[in-house]
Amino acid sequence: MYKIMTRNYIFLTFLLIYTIGISQIKTAAVQSDSEITTTVEQWHKAAADANFEAYFNLMTADAVFIGTDPTENWSLKSFKAFAKPYFDRGKAWSFSTLDRNIFTQPESNFAWFDELLKTQMGICRGSGVLEKTIAGWKIKHYVLSIAIPNENVKEITSIKQGFDSNLMKLLKEDK
Repeated sequence: MYKIMTRNYIFLTFLLIYTIGISQIKTAAVQSDSEITTTVEQWHKAAADANFEAYFNLMTADAVFIGTDPTENWSLKSFKAFAKPYFDRGKAWSFSTLDRNIFTQPESNFAWFDELLKTQMGICRGSGVLEKTIAGWKIKHYVLSIAIPNENVKEITSIKQGFDSNLMKLLKEDK
């Protein structure tokens, strides 16, 4: 009888510790998701407000931004140079979130997300990686693409055929 009670006690203790641990992991994940959402929303708002400093302060020093044009693969320094005239005119770009999925792993300083955005180009898709720094979550890598419905792909492919052919030749020559 004593052995059975001891086993039950050990089992219940283990179950309680496990439940508390899982609860803390879920709470930490929810907090991270909230912090990540806040960071990405502040980043988009800073662009809409043409706040150059706030926008780029939400990116890591080694950040990469990949734009909708196939030639747009920018380091932070080159992206700042490209974007500065837009911010200086008081109108950068305005993206509002339609849908976002956030992915994290416990005990990791990295998170990734994808989002659908309402933009001046219609619906776009963004995806990115964030890094948790001493200053909080920051954008490390972001990819923006124009979302094209499947039924329009043939038409769009035809429109960009000349551009794509020329760029592919240039890229082959560079190798």
